[in-house]
Amino acid sequence: MLIDLQLFWEFFKTGLFSVGGGLATLPFLQDIGRKTGWFTTADVSNMIAVSESTPGPLGINMATYVGYKTVGLEGGIVATLGLVFPAIITIILISKILDRFRDSQIVQRVFYGLRPASTGLIAAAGLGVAELSLLHTDVFRATGSVADLFNWPLILLAVLIYIGIKKFNRHPVLYIAVAAVCGIVFRL
Repeated sequence: MLIDLQLFWEFFKTGLFSVGGGLATLPFLQDIGRKTGWFTTADVSNMIAVSESTPGPLGINMATYVGYKTVGLEGGIVATLGLVFPAIITIILISKILDRFRDSQIVQRVFYGLRPASTGLIAAAGLGVAELSLLHTDVFRATGSVADLFNWPLILLAVLIYIGIKKFNRHPVLYIAVAAVCGIVFRL
């Protein structure tokens, strides 16, 4: 029961402060993993891959995964509810008061001010994903060799997919499938 409360609380805070969508939850998830030990940094990259490949919002998929992995079905439900509860409260409150203040310059400035915060959280998440995917920081720390820092096969795959997107303009699912097959076949 105590771990359920902790799961709910950690994901409640994540849902409350990760303005900007699923990728904005990544810095919070990394912090949860470091604090609680429920999952590793490598698990985060796996969660991203699975969550991006399955239907539904990224943050909710990841919360469900962490909760399920930590406690089971009950944990998946608790973590998911913890993540979405702040949004539900916020939507109810905003719907009640926004009509009164729709033309207020202060309200418009607050919403305008949230844009850079969202952009910063998403940029931090993107850099975190790039670091997890394209760099071997642990190997670099151990060896000190710059050549060991880079995950060359994944960098090559990312470049090839980028070229494919720009040149052939196919549906993103095709590139996700190609990356998944490469990951399985080449053990990336």
